[in-house]
Amino acid sequence: MGCIASTAKEPGGNRRWPSNIGEVSVYVPGLRIPKPLDFSQPLSDRLSRSLVERLTALRTRVVVMAGQEGPSFTRSRRKSVAQHGGSTMADLQQALEEYLPVLLGLVTEGNPLQQSVQFGWVNQQDDIEETCIFSAWYEVLSVLHLLALLSLSQANLLLIPKISTDGYQPKVSDESKRASIDVLLKAAGYLDFAVRHVIPQLSTESRRTLPVDLSVGVLQALCLQALGQSVDIQLGLAIDNTKATLAVKRRLACEMVKYWQQFQLLQAQDSIMNVPLGNGWGEKHQLFIKWKYVEAKAAAYYYHGLILDEGDTEKSHGIAVAALQAADEYLKESKKAAEAFNMASPVSRNPPAWGTMKFLSEKIPKDTSCRVHINTDLYTYEKIMETAPTLPDFALALKPDEYNLPPVDSCWVKENLNKTVQSFDRQPEVQVEQLPQVEVCN
Repeated sequence: MGCIASTAKEPGGNRRWPSNIGEVSVYVPGLRIPKPLDFSQPLSDRLSRSLVERLTALRTRVVVMAGQEGPSFTRSRRKSVAQHGGSTMADLQQALEEYLPVLLGLVTEGNPLQQSVQFGWVNQQDDIEETCIFSAWYEVLSVLHLLALLSLSQANLLLIPKISTDGYQPKVSDESKRASIDVLLKAAGYLDFAVRHVIPQLSTESRRTLPVDLSVGVLQALCLQALGQSVDIQLGLAIDNTKATLAVKRRLACEMVKYWQQFQLLQAQDSIMNVPLGNGWGEKHQLFIKWKYVEAKAAAYYYHGLILDEGDTEKSHGIAVAALQAADEYLKESKKAAEAFNMASPVSRNPPAWGTMKFLSEKIPKDTSCRVHINTDLYTYEKIMETAPTLPDFALALKPDEYNLPPVDSCWVKENLNKTVQSFDRQPEVQVEQLPQVEVCN
Protein backbone atom coordinates (compact mmCIF):
# COMPACT_ATOMS: atom_id res chain seq x y z
CA MET A 1 0.00 0.00 0.00
CA GLY A 2 1.21 3.52 -0.63
CA CYS A 3 -0.06 7.05 -0.23
CA ILE A 4 1.23 10.37 -1.46
CA ALA A 5 0.73 13.05 1.16
CA SER A 6 1.14 16.42 -0.56
CA THR A 7 2.77 18.26 -3.41
CA ALA A 8 5.63 20.74 -3.46
CA LYS A 9 3.40 23.47 -4.86
CA GLU A 10 1.16 23.59 -1.80
CA PRO A 11 1.83 26.52 0.58
CA GLY A 12 3.28 25.82 4.00
CA GLY A 13 5.14 22.73 2.89
CA ASN A 14 7.79 20.90 4.88
CA ARG A 15 10.63 21.23 2.38
CA ARG A 16 13.36 23.74 3.10
CA TRP A 17 15.49 24.60 0.10
CA PRO A 18 18.59 26.70 0.84
CA SER A 19 19.32 29.55 -1.53
CA ASN A 20 23.08 29.04 -1.23
CA ILE A 21 24.94 25.81 -0.44
CA GLY A 22 28.46 27.24 -0.38
CA GLU A 23 31.52 25.46 -1.70
CA VAL A 24 30.92 22.15 -3.47
CA SER A 25 33.51 19.48 -4.21
CA VAL A 26 31.07 16.56 -3.92
CA TYR A 27 27.49 17.25 -4.96
CA VAL A 28 24.91 16.19 -2.38
CA PRO A 29 21.17 16.35 -3.16
CA GLY A 30 18.84 17.74 -0.52
CA LEU A 31 18.28 15.79 2.66
CA ARG A 32 15.13 13.66 2.97
CA ILE A 33 13.65 14.13 6.43
CA PRO A 34 11.45 11.55 8.19
CA LYS A 35 8.02 12.61 9.43
CA PRO A 36 7.21 12.12 13.14
CA LEU A 37 5.67 8.74 13.94
CA ASP A 38 4.25 7.15 17.07
CA PHE A 39 4.50 3.37 16.79
CA SER A 40 2.01 2.83 19.64
CA GLN A 41 -1.09 3.37 17.50
CA PRO A 42 -0.41 0.62 14.92
CA LEU A 43 1.62 -1.72 17.14
CA SER A 44 0.47 -1.33 20.75
CA ASP A 45 -1.65 -4.49 20.62
CA ARG A 46 0.91 -6.43 18.58
CA LEU A 47 4.20 -5.79 20.41
CA SER A 48 5.30 -5.23 23.99
CA ARG A 49 5.11 -1.72 25.37
CA SER A 50 8.88 -1.55 25.89
CA LEU A 51 9.66 -2.43 22.24
CA VAL A 52 7.07 0.02 20.90
CA GLU A 53 8.51 2.78 23.08
CA ARG A 54 12.04 1.95 21.96
CA LEU A 55 11.11 2.09 18.27
CA THR A 56 9.35 5.42 18.80
CA ALA A 57 12.23 6.92 20.79
CA LEU A 58 14.91 5.85 18.29
CA ARG A 59 13.00 7.16 15.29
CA THR A 60 12.06 10.42 17.05
CA ARG A 61 15.75 11.00 17.70
CA VAL A 62 16.42 10.61 13.95
CA VAL A 63 13.53 12.96 13.11
CA VAL A 64 14.83 15.69 15.42
CA MET A 65 18.45 15.42 14.29
CA ALA A 66 17.58 15.25 10.59
CA GLY A 67 15.36 18.30 11.00
CA GLN A 68 18.24 20.18 12.60
CA GLU A 69 20.87 19.03 10.12
CA GLY A 70 18.68 19.47 7.05
CA PRO A 71 18.99 23.25 6.52
CA SER A 72 22.81 23.19 6.83
CA PHE A 73 23.33 19.69 5.44
CA THR A 74 24.65 20.69 2.03
CA ARG A 75 26.75 23.60 3.25
CA SER A 76 30.49 23.27 3.24
CA ARG A 77 30.99 24.23 6.87
CA ARG A 78 29.64 22.53 9.95
CA LYS A 79 27.10 24.50 11.92
CA SER A 80 26.67 23.82 15.61
CA VAL A 81 23.07 23.63 16.74
CA ALA A 82 22.16 24.63 20.26
CA GLN A 83 18.64 23.22 20.32
CA HIS A 84 18.05 19.68 21.54
CA GLY A 85 21.65 19.48 22.73
CA GLY A 86 23.04 20.09 19.23
CA SER A 87 23.52 17.65 16.39
CA THR A 88 26.17 16.95 13.80
CA MET A 89 26.32 14.59 10.86
CA ALA A 90 28.20 12.12 13.08
CA ASP A 91 25.41 12.22 15.67
CA LEU A 92 22.76 11.68 13.01
CA GLN A 93 24.72 8.79 11.51
CA GLN A 94 25.00 7.16 14.93
CA ALA A 95 21.28 7.64 15.54
CA LEU A 96 20.47 5.93 12.22
CA GLU A 97 22.87 3.06 12.97
CA GLU A 98 21.22 2.51 16.36
CA TYR A 99 17.70 2.68 14.89
CA LEU A 100 18.31 0.31 11.96
CA PRO A 101 18.88 -2.99 13.90
CA VAL A 102 15.65 -2.45 15.85
CA LEU A 103 13.75 -1.48 12.68
CA LEU A 104 14.95 -4.65 10.95
CA GLY A 105 12.85 -6.73 13.33
CA LEU A 106 9.81 -5.56 11.36
CA VAL A 107 11.15 -7.00 8.10
CA THR A 108 12.29 -10.42 9.25
CA GLU A 109 10.96 -13.18 7.04
CA GLY A 110 7.36 -14.03 7.82
CA ASN A 111 6.79 -11.04 10.11
CA PRO A 112 3.14 -10.00 9.58
CA LEU A 113 3.98 -6.45 10.72
CA GLN A 114 5.95 -5.53 7.59
CA GLN A 115 3.02 -3.51 6.22
CA SER A 116 1.39 -2.48 9.48
CA VAL A 117 3.06 0.92 9.88
CA GLN A 118 2.84 3.89 7.53
CA PHE A 119 6.25 5.57 7.23
CA GLY A 120 6.42 9.11 5.88
CA TRP A 121 9.39 11.09 4.54
CA VAL A 122 9.76 14.58 3.08
CA ASN A 123 11.30 14.36 -0.42
CA GLN A 124 13.72 16.78 -2.05
CA GLN A 125 14.00 15.88 -5.75
CA ASP A 126 10.44 14.71 -6.43
CA ASP A 127 7.53 16.99 -7.36
CA ILE A 128 5.62 15.17 -4.62
CA GLU A 129 6.54 16.76 -1.30
CA GLU A 130 5.92 13.76 0.96
CA THR A 131 5.73 10.04 0.35
CA CYS A 132 4.05 7.78 2.89
CA ILE A 133 4.05 4.02 2.39
CA PHE A 134 2.85 1.11 4.53
CA SER A 135 6.12 -0.77 4.29
CA ALA A 136 8.97 -1.31 6.73
CA TRP A 137 11.24 -2.03 3.74
CA TYR A 138 10.53 1.51 2.50
CA GLU A 139 11.79 2.76 5.85
CA VAL A 140 14.94 0.62 5.54
CA LEU A 141 15.51 2.02 2.04
CA SER A 142 15.08 5.59 3.29
CA VAL A 143 17.53 5.00 6.16
CA LEU A 144 20.22 3.61 3.80
CA HIS A 145 19.69 6.52 1.40
CA LEU A 146 20.15 8.97 4.27
CA LEU A 147 23.31 7.18 5.44
CA ALA A 148 24.68 7.43 1.89
CA LEU A 149 23.97 11.16 1.66
CA LEU A 150 25.64 11.72 5.03
CA SER A 151 28.73 9.97 3.69
CA LEU A 152 28.71 12.10 0.52
CA SER A 153 28.41 15.23 2.63
CA GLN A 154 31.27 14.08 4.85
CA ALA A 155 33.41 13.58 1.73
CA ASN A 156 32.54 17.09 0.59
CA LEU A 157 33.73 18.51 3.91
CA LEU A 158 36.98 16.57 3.67
CA LEU A 159 37.63 17.92 0.17
CA ILE A 160 37.05 21.60 0.92
CA PRO A 161 40.54 23.18 1.03
CA LYS A 162 41.55 24.49 4.44
CA ILE A 163 44.13 27.04 5.51
CA SER A 164 47.40 25.18 6.01
CA THR A 165 49.56 25.49 9.09
CA ASP A 166 52.25 27.28 7.09
CA GLY A 167 49.80 30.08 6.36
CA TYR A 168 49.87 29.69 2.59
CA GLN A 169 46.90 29.11 0.28
CA PRO A 170 44.20 26.64 1.36
CA LYS A 171 44.80 23.04 0.40
CA VAL A 172 43.44 19.52 0.90
CA SER A 173 45.82 17.24 2.78
CA ASP A 174 46.70 13.79 1.45
CA GLU A 175 45.18 12.34 4.61
CA SER A 176 41.85 14.03 3.84
CA LYS A 177 42.00 12.84 0.24
CA ARG A 178 42.50 9.21 1.28
CA ALA A 179 39.82 9.47 3.96
CA SER A 180 37.37 10.91 1.42
CA ILE A 181 37.92 7.92 -0.89
CA ASP A 182 37.00 5.57 1.97
CA VAL A 183 33.87 7.61 2.72
CA LEU A 184 32.81 7.78 -0.94
CA LEU A 185 33.19 4.01 -1.37
CA LYS A 186 31.15 3.56 1.81
CA ALA A 187 28.39 5.74 0.33
CA ALA A 188 28.51 3.68 -2.87
CA GLY A 189 28.17 0.53 -0.77
CA TYR A 190 24.95 1.75 0.88
CA LEU A 191 23.46 2.71 -2.50
CA ASP A 192 24.52 -0.47 -4.28
CA PHE A 193 23.04 -2.63 -1.51
CA ALA A 194 19.81 -0.63 -1.57
CA VAL A 195 19.39 -1.18 -5.32
CA ARG A 196 20.28 -4.89 -5.32
CA HIS A 197 18.80 -6.10 -2.05
CA VAL A 198 16.24 -3.67 -0.58
CA ILE A 199 14.17 -2.37 -3.49
CA PRO A 200 13.44 -5.96 -4.68
CA GLN A 201 11.82 -6.60 -1.27
CA LEU A 202 9.18 -3.94 -1.91
CA SER A 203 5.86 -4.87 -3.41
CA THR A 204 5.14 -3.81 -6.99
CA GLU A 205 2.74 -1.14 -5.77
CA SER A 206 5.25 0.24 -3.27
CA ARG A 207 7.94 0.41 -5.95
CA ARG A 208 5.58 2.40 -8.18
CA THR A 209 4.96 4.82 -5.29
CA LEU A 210 8.63 5.47 -4.54
CA PRO A 211 9.69 9.11 -4.98
CA VAL A 212 12.26 10.06 -7.60
CA ASP A 213 14.77 10.49 -4.76
CA LEU A 214 14.68 6.71 -4.20
CA SER A 215 14.25 5.51 -7.79
CA VAL A 216 16.70 2.90 -9.02
CA GLY A 217 18.15 5.32 -11.58
CA VAL A 218 18.86 8.06 -9.05
CA LEU A 219 20.44 5.63 -6.58
CA GLN A 220 22.62 4.17 -9.32
CA ALA A 221 23.59 7.67 -10.45
CA LEU A 222 24.69 8.63 -6.94
CA CYS A 223 26.64 5.37 -6.68
CA LEU A 224 28.46 6.07 -9.95
CA GLN A 225 29.13 9.62 -8.83
CA ALA A 226 30.80 8.34 -5.65
CA LEU A 227 32.96 5.94 -7.67
CA GLY A 228 33.84 8.55 -10.32
CA GLN A 229 34.88 11.11 -7.73
CA SER A 230 36.94 8.46 -5.90
CA VAL A 231 38.93 7.86 -9.10
CA ASP A 232 39.32 11.62 -9.53
CA ILE A 233 40.99 11.81 -6.11
CA GLN A 234 43.17 8.80 -6.93
CA LEU A 235 44.32 10.60 -10.08
CA GLY A 236 45.19 13.67 -8.04
CA LEU A 237 47.28 11.53 -5.68
CA ALA A 238 49.00 9.92 -8.68
CA ILE A 239 49.81 13.36 -10.15
CA ASP A 240 51.52 14.30 -6.88
CA ASN A 241 53.44 11.01 -6.84
CA THR A 242 56.69 11.27 -8.80
CA LYS A 243 56.78 7.47 -9.15
CA ALA A 244 53.39 7.27 -10.91
CA THR A 245 53.83 6.72 -14.67
CA LEU A 246 51.91 8.41 -17.48
CA ALA A 247 50.28 5.05 -18.19
CA VAL A 248 48.89 4.90 -14.65
CA LYS A 249 47.56 8.45 -14.86
CA ARG A 250 45.99 7.82 -18.27
CA ARG A 251 44.28 4.68 -17.04
CA LEU A 252 42.80 6.49 -14.02
CA ALA A 253 41.62 9.36 -16.21
CA CYS A 254 40.01 6.98 -18.73
CA GLU A 255 38.31 5.03 -15.94
CA MET A 256 36.94 8.30 -14.58
CA VAL A 257 35.45 9.08 -18.00
CA LYS A 258 33.87 5.64 -18.11
CA TYR A 259 32.13 6.07 -14.74
CA TRP A 260 30.62 9.39 -15.81
CA GLN A 261 29.79 7.91 -19.24
CA GLN A 262 27.52 5.37 -17.61
CA PHE A 263 25.12 8.22 -16.82
CA GLN A 264 24.46 8.35 -20.53
CA LEU A 265 23.17 4.77 -20.32
CA LEU A 266 20.90 5.77 -17.44
CA GLN A 267 19.58 8.73 -19.41
CA ALA A 268 17.22 6.62 -21.50
CA GLN A 269 16.01 4.70 -18.45
CA ASP A 270 14.52 5.58 -15.06
CA SER A 271 17.42 7.83 -14.22
CA ILE A 272 18.73 11.04 -12.80
CA MET A 273 17.95 12.69 -16.13
CA ASN A 274 14.23 12.20 -15.42
CA VAL A 275 14.39 14.11 -12.13
CA PRO A 276 11.96 17.05 -12.22
CA LEU A 277 13.86 20.27 -12.93
CA GLY A 278 11.49 22.73 -11.28
CA ASN A 279 12.77 22.37 -7.72
CA GLY A 280 16.44 23.03 -8.46
CA TRP A 281 18.05 19.87 -7.07
CA GLY A 282 17.41 17.80 -10.20
CA GLU A 283 18.70 20.41 -12.63
CA LYS A 284 21.74 21.09 -10.47
CA HIS A 285 22.59 17.39 -10.31
CA GLN A 286 22.42 17.12 -14.09
CA LEU A 287 24.74 20.13 -14.47
CA PHE A 288 27.17 18.62 -11.95
CA ILE A 289 27.30 15.38 -13.94
CA LYS A 290 27.92 17.28 -17.19
CA TRP A 291 30.68 19.31 -15.55
CA LYS A 292 32.52 16.32 -14.14
CA TYR A 293 32.14 14.29 -17.34
CA VAL A 294 33.69 17.03 -19.46
CA GLU A 295 36.40 17.58 -16.85
CA ALA A 296 37.27 13.87 -16.91
CA LYS A 297 37.51 13.93 -20.71
CA ALA A 298 39.98 16.82 -20.52
CA ALA A 299 42.20 14.76 -18.19
CA ALA A 300 41.92 11.57 -20.28
CA TYR A 301 42.75 13.25 -23.60
CA TYR A 302 45.66 15.10 -22.02
CA TYR A 303 47.40 11.98 -20.72
CA HIS A 304 46.50 10.02 -23.85
CA GLY A 305 48.08 12.78 -25.92
CA LEU A 306 51.28 12.78 -23.86
CA ILE A 307 51.69 9.02 -24.32
CA LEU A 308 51.00 9.24 -28.06
CA ASP A 309 53.57 12.01 -28.35
CA GLU A 310 56.24 9.62 -27.10
CA GLY A 311 56.08 7.92 -30.50
CA ASP A 312 58.79 8.84 -32.99
CA THR A 313 56.67 9.08 -36.13
CA GLU A 314 54.98 12.07 -37.71
CA LYS A 315 51.65 10.23 -37.55
CA SER A 316 51.87 9.61 -33.80
CA HIS A 317 52.81 13.25 -33.27
CA GLY A 318 49.79 14.35 -35.31
CA ILE A 319 47.44 12.15 -33.32
CA ALA A 320 48.99 13.40 -30.08
CA VAL A 321 48.38 16.99 -31.13
CA ALA A 322 44.73 16.14 -31.91
CA ALA A 323 44.33 14.58 -28.46
CA LEU A 324 45.88 17.58 -26.73
CA GLN A 325 43.72 19.98 -28.70
CA ALA A 326 40.67 17.98 -27.61
CA ALA A 327 41.88 18.17 -24.01
CA ASP A 328 42.20 21.94 -24.29
CA GLU A 329 38.69 22.28 -25.71
CA TYR A 330 37.21 20.06 -23.02
CA LEU A 331 39.04 22.10 -20.37
CA LYS A 332 37.44 25.31 -21.70
CA GLU A 333 34.06 23.58 -21.81
CA SER A 334 34.47 22.32 -18.24
CA LYS A 335 34.98 25.87 -16.97
CA LYS A 336 31.71 26.92 -18.61
CA ALA A 337 29.98 23.83 -17.20
CA ALA A 338 31.28 24.64 -13.70
CA GLU A 339 29.93 28.17 -13.99
CA ALA A 340 26.51 26.89 -15.12
CA PHE A 341 26.44 24.44 -12.20
CA ASN A 342 27.31 27.10 -9.63
CA MET A 343 24.77 29.58 -10.99
CA ALA A 344 21.91 27.07 -10.89
CA SER A 345 19.68 27.20 -7.84
CA PRO A 346 20.60 26.58 -5.08
CA VAL A 347 23.65 28.75 -5.80
CA SER A 348 27.09 27.31 -5.02
CA ARG A 349 30.72 28.17 -5.63
CA ASN A 350 33.90 26.33 -6.48
CA PRO A 351 36.38 25.83 -3.65
CA PRO A 352 39.95 27.07 -4.26
CA ALA A 353 41.55 25.01 -7.04
CA TRP A 354 43.33 21.86 -5.91
CA GLY A 355 44.17 18.36 -7.05
CA THR A 356 43.68 17.12 -10.60
CA MET A 357 42.10 20.21 -12.13
CA LYS A 358 44.51 22.68 -10.50
CA PHE A 359 47.36 20.81 -12.18
CA LEU A 360 45.61 20.31 -15.52
CA SER A 361 44.34 23.88 -15.75
CA GLU A 362 47.96 24.97 -15.86
CA LYS A 363 49.46 22.12 -17.89
CA ILE A 364 46.93 21.50 -20.67
CA PRO A 365 47.08 24.98 -22.30
CA LYS A 366 50.86 25.11 -21.96
CA ASP A 367 51.59 21.62 -23.33
CA THR A 368 49.05 21.99 -26.12
CA SER A 369 50.50 25.28 -27.36
CA CYS A 370 54.03 23.84 -27.24
CA ARG A 371 53.09 20.94 -29.51
CA VAL A 372 50.81 22.71 -31.97
CA HIS A 373 52.82 24.26 -34.80
CA ILE A 374 49.94 25.17 -37.08
CA ASN A 375 47.46 27.98 -37.17
CA THR A 376 44.89 26.88 -34.59
CA ASP A 377 42.40 29.42 -35.94
CA LEU A 378 41.84 27.06 -38.87
CA TYR A 379 40.51 24.39 -36.51
CA THR A 380 36.97 24.76 -35.24
CA TYR A 381 35.67 22.92 -32.17
CA GLU A 382 33.86 20.47 -34.44
CA LYS A 383 37.00 19.79 -36.50
CA ILE A 384 39.09 19.17 -33.40
CA MET A 385 36.55 16.74 -31.99
CA GLU A 386 36.33 14.90 -35.33
CA THR A 387 40.08 14.32 -35.42
CA ALA A 388 40.46 13.45 -31.72
CA PRO A 389 41.60 9.83 -31.30
CA THR A 390 39.48 7.25 -29.50
CA LEU A 391 40.32 6.91 -25.83
CA PRO A 392 41.56 3.52 -24.58
CA ASP A 393 38.91 1.32 -22.94
CA PHE A 394 40.00 0.06 -19.52
CA ALA A 395 38.05 -2.23 -17.19
CA LEU A 396 36.72 -0.40 -14.15
CA ALA A 397 38.76 -1.36 -11.11
CA LEU A 398 36.98 0.51 -8.31
CA LYS A 399 33.92 -1.10 -6.73
CA PRO A 400 31.55 -0.04 -3.94
CA ASP A 401 32.41 -1.19 -0.44
CA GLU A 402 30.61 -4.40 0.45
CA TYR A 403 27.74 -3.58 2.78
CA ASN A 404 25.43 -5.89 4.71
CA LEU A 405 22.56 -5.05 7.00
CA PRO A 406 23.40 -5.35 10.71
CA PRO A 407 21.92 -8.23 12.75
CA VAL A 408 18.41 -7.72 14.11
CA ASP A 409 18.55 -6.23 17.60
CA SER A 410 18.43 -8.76 20.42
CA CYS A 411 15.28 -7.12 21.82
CA TRP A 412 13.35 -8.97 19.12
CA VAL A 413 14.65 -12.32 20.37
CA LYS A 414 13.26 -11.51 23.80
CA GLU A 415 10.04 -10.26 22.21
CA ASN A 416 9.54 -13.49 20.26
CA LEU A 417 10.39 -15.58 23.32
CA ASN A 418 7.81 -13.75 25.42
CA LYS A 419 5.20 -14.23 22.72
CA THR A 420 5.95 -17.94 22.60
CA VAL A 421 5.55 -18.22 26.37
CA GLN A 422 2.33 -16.19 26.32
CA SER A 423 0.99 -18.29 23.48
CA PHE A 424 1.76 -21.44 25.43
CA ASP A 425 0.09 -20.05 28.57
CA ARG A 426 -3.06 -19.31 26.59
CA GLN A 427 -3.37 -22.84 25.27
CA PRO A 428 -6.62 -24.45 26.58
CA GLU A 429 -6.20 -27.32 28.93
CA VAL A 430 -6.57 -30.68 27.24
CA GLN A 431 -9.54 -32.52 28.71
CA VAL A 432 -8.67 -36.17 29.24
CA GLU A 433 -11.75 -38.31 29.04
CA GLN A 434 -12.32 -40.85 31.74
CA LEU A 435 -11.45 -44.19 30.23
CA PRO A 436 -13.78 -47.04 31.07
CA GLN A 437 -12.35 -49.60 33.40
CA VAL A 438 -11.46 -52.83 31.78
CA GLU A 439 -11.95 -55.98 33.67
CA VAL A 440 -8.87 -58.08 33.55
CA CYS A 441 -9.43 -61.83 33.47
CA ASN A 442 -7.05 -63.84 35.50
